[in-house]
Amino acid sequence: MAILPDMNNRWKNAIYSVLLLAAMWAVWKWRQAHAPQEPIKVEGETMATTYHITYFDPQSRNFKKAIDSLLVLVNQSINNYNPNSEISVFNKSEGFRFQLPYLLPPLQVAQKVFSESQGAFDPTVMPLVNLWGFGYQKVDRPDSSKIDSIRAIIGFEKIQFNQDSVWKLDPRSQLDFGGIGQGYGADVITDFLKSKGIKNMLVELGGEGMACGINLKTGKPWELGILDPNSTEENQFFKAYVTLSDQSFTTSGNYFNYKIIGDQKYSHTIDPESGYPVTRSILSASVFTKDCTTADAWGTALMVMGHERAIALLGKHPELDVFLIYTTPDGIATFATEKISRQISINP
Repeated sequence: MAILPDMNNRWKNAIYSVLLLAAMWAVWKWRQAHAPQEPIKVEGETMATTYHITYFDPQSRNFKKAIDSLLVLVNQSINNYNPNSEISVFNKSEGFRFQLPYLLPPLQVAQKVFSESQGAFDPTVMPLVNLWGFGYQKVDRPDSSKIDSIRAIIGFEKIQFNQDSVWKLDPRSQLDFGGIGQGYGADVITDFLKSKGIKNMLVELGGEGMACGINLKTGKPWELGILDPNSTEENQFFKAYVTLSDQSFTTSGNYFNYKIIGDQKYSHTIDPESGYPVTRSILSASVFTKDCTTADAWGTALMVMGHERAIALLGKHPELDVFLIYTTPDGIATFATEKISRQISINP
């Protein structure tokens, strides 16, 4: 049977329409795949500071409730300002069996960095922090005899732990994770988001955090600023910019957290060995490594050491990328390890 000409044209038109729709759908899918993605932004408060998270999720899920709930549990483990937290209970006792899984990991990192920094990072320094008025109470300058008596109970070697418990060799010893807690909190958030399939994110908690993957909106690594030491709380500006991908970031510095007694300015960073606030020429230490807990601890350690001792030690730790700002008789100077120097742009 012969096909009539008008029937043949209808088939041709139908096929053409199907092909046209398929081409339009393919173009739409290509544009969807290549269009700049809009990030999801989450922020809140924790650990007496704020957090800001930017991440990309094809499913557009908002994880704020889960993140806040997770941080509540972390605080129940490591927050010294919570009298019922695990670390507070430990400080008032001679030993403690872990109830939550958030106290052991920072203990393990603290032990490692304490050893490798030759004691410059020491989370048992809390009694000295309180003595100098940087903790729970605001006090005047302590006398030297009181400082010497407190120094006798300082030393992370007095803290022992295993997989389920932590205990003291000296019942007077106390732990303070103020120099590591925010970095650890950022790691916990990052691990949670990774478990949900998030690959591209910027997690910042109290100025430290993790940069994972890239910023899909720009198609480039994440970019962060490093505060200029000449900044004030009212007028903050950057000394340098750094691009990061799959790296932690933290900056320890004596910018705004200090106290003045008489005509003397005292840094909040306490030297565990001397018992006094550090008075070195180092102004800030930015550390970049695989996890933020380690970076946070090393930032504190390098501030205690000072830039000369820190630079000498860094030669033995290629796993650490570091940017230091310090003073010299000629003004402000900087130092960057080889790898991070390729990622940093320094303002004059």
